[in-house]
Amino acid sequence: MAKSEKINFSTPSGFPEFLPGEKRLEVYLLDTIRKVYESYGFTPIETPAVERLEVLQAKGNQGDNIIYGINPILPPNRQAEKDKAGETGSEARALKFDQTVPLAAYIARHLNDLSFPFARYQMDLVFRGERAKDGRFRQFRQCDIDVVGRRELSLFYDAQMPAIIAEIFDAINIGDFLIRINNRKVLTGFFSSVGVEAEKIKSCIGIIDTLEKVGEAKVIQEFEKEGVLAEQTQKIIDFINIKGSVDEVLDKLKYLAQSAQEAEIFNLGVTELETVISGVRNLGVAENRFCLDLSIARGLDYYTGTVYETSLVGHEALGSICSGGRYEELVGVFLGEKMPGVGISIGLTRLMSRLLKAGILNPLAATPTQVIVVNVQEDLMPVYLNVSQTLRKAGINVVTNFEQRPLGKQFQQAEKQGIQFCVIIGSEEAAAQKAALKDLKTREQIEVPLENLAEAIKQRLAP
Repeated sequence: MAKSEKINFSTPSGFPEFLPGEKRLEVYLLDTIRKVYESYGFTPIETPAVERLEVLQAKGNQGDNIIYGINPILPPNRQAEKDKAGETGSEARALKFDQTVPLAAYIARHLNDLSFPFARYQMDLVFRGERAKDGRFRQFRQCDIDVVGRRELSLFYDAQMPAIIAEIFDAINIGDFLIRINNRKVLTGFFSSVGVEAEKIKSCIGIIDTLEKVGEAKVIQEFEKEGVLAEQTQKIIDFINIKGSVDEVLDKLKYLAQSAQEAEIFNLGVTELETVISGVRNLGVAENRFCLDLSIARGLDYYTGTVYETSLVGHEALGSICSGGRYEELVGVFLGEKMPGVGISIGLTRLMSRLLKAGILNPLAATPTQVIVVNVQEDLMPVYLNVSQTLRKAGINVVTNFEQRPLGKQFQQAEKQGIQFCVIIGSEEAAAQKAALKDLKTREQIEVPLENLAEAIKQRLAP
């Protein structure tokens, strides 16, 4: 190929690619999250990467997300088929930008095959056409759970979500975290009680959702643009700044709701919060792991009740590491019936990249291999293969060196990949049915009968 025809093989901007140690870390995190999800009865599903565009855009589902459309690209010798291959109208297709909208379509497609409440988890790739930057990707993996009911859904499902979040982040040992809980009805009801017009409440909640990013002064400016009076704005700012223990905040909310005018929605939101907090406590979530934060709004319009955001204490600049909430209309949009749901999402790719950069997590070893059987002499290859297979049957991950090289080179190969143990068998060892076992971490080398080799390795791997 001529120099002028050199192909740019770098990854497209915003589409991450992991080295082996990073990918192994992702697999470990996925396995940890999966175990917790399944311990609460969630079942796995997978929806296509591609959905009909009308599904993704139904009744405002798209929000502010930029969708990647799918169009066929024909090879040069098939250009005559171009018109036939084009897809328009209801046949237009696009990559999914989240997993909640595809869940709604999935339930509509399989309604008669599912039992309700339907609790599912999904850990797929999603795609968004946003501007790629540090910690923000166009392709990323989300780990979602949702519980969807028909007509009704207990608030104790809302209470389970913080318990699940706490269990996951305790298991992956990323340090102190705080699950911040609120209820959209509390915000809606309070805004109404201070005289904010009904048609402005959703946009005002969206403004509150930007508070941590833009600051209080900018929020006040945005309220002014929205036509909210200065007196109303100050009451809202004072309200979302209410602080204290969970019980102190609940007491303040109950006092405000009792003294407010037209406070039916406000009171309902406070009652729901009380029920959820009671459930969270009964599920054993430590008091230092959750709080009530009235500034948490979750800007997406489809949230109607409980909302959550989780932050890493001391690393709040990383943003929310897990978020979600309750919705009433989203899933039933394709069926025309009420199907309330509640769910959370961990943007795993984004989270992992942030934690790696902050040094909170580190890549794993490049290989899952625990033992390498080195090649001392070619004629002993049958012995090496037999020993390798015996170790694998004992549950040990093994690589067999098929090429004979100096032992030092083979040890270097093992160390570079993070392999701890080398099994060395020469003619003398083979004749005596023994092996030399070298620990590359401690530099210790011992002689072990082949029949005891697997047990000797397991004992040393145990710590």
